[in-house]
Amino acid sequence: MSMSVLFMSMALDGYIAGPNDKPGNPGGDGFDRLHEWYGDFSRPSGAVGQLWDEWNSPGAILAGRRTVEQIDHWGGDNHGVPIIVPSHRPPGPSVANYPLVNYVLDGIESAMAQAKAAAGDRNVLMLGAYTAQRALEAGVLDELQIHQIPVLFGGGLRLFDVLPSRVELEIVRVIDTPDATHIRYRVRR
Repeated sequence: MSMSVLFMSMALDGYIAGPNDKPGNPGGDGFDRLHEWYGDFSRPSGAVGQLWDEWNSPGAILAGRRTVEQIDHWGGDNHGVPIIVPSHRPPGPSVANYPLVNYVLDGIESAMAQAKAAAGDRNVLMLGAYTAQRALEAGVLDELQIHQIPVLFGGGLRLFDVLPSRVELEIVRVIDTPDATHIRYRVRR
C-alpha cells in the first residue's frame, strides 16, 4: 500500500528556505546549504544511498503550488511520475504543456487520494511547507523524512510555522552522518 512521505531538508532552527525565497531565487538565499549532504546528485554509498533510493523511486509526487510554480513544474517531469498539485485556483496556461501535472481543486484529501491511486504500491513523495501543514491537519500525511542540517538560518520559511494542533510523531529510523541527521518519523493517529 502506498504511503505519503514528506521529504524535506531543514536547518536546525526549522527553516526549509532562506530569506528572499521567490521565483528567480527558489529556496532563497543560502538554500544550497540545505542540500550539500546530497553530494553531486549521484547515488551515495552507505546508509545515505537508501535515502537516495527512496527519493528517486516515488509512484507520484504531491507538491504545493508555490513549490512547483517556482521551478516551472520541473518542466513537467520529475521522476517520470504524476505530479499532483493541491490548489485553491486553476493552474496557469503553461501547465497544459505538462501532461503529468494535475491540479486538484477540491482539497488536500482529494489530492492525496489521487496521488496514492496514481502511486500504486509505491510511495507518494510530498514537498512543500504549506502543503505538509494542510496534510497533517487533514490526517493524510503518513511519514516525514527530515534531513536535519547542522546550520542555523535565522530567517526564511519555516516548515511547521502554523499547525492547528499538536501532532505526535514516532521515530522509525535515524541515520547520522557528518553532513546531516536523517530522521524518519511516522505520524501517530
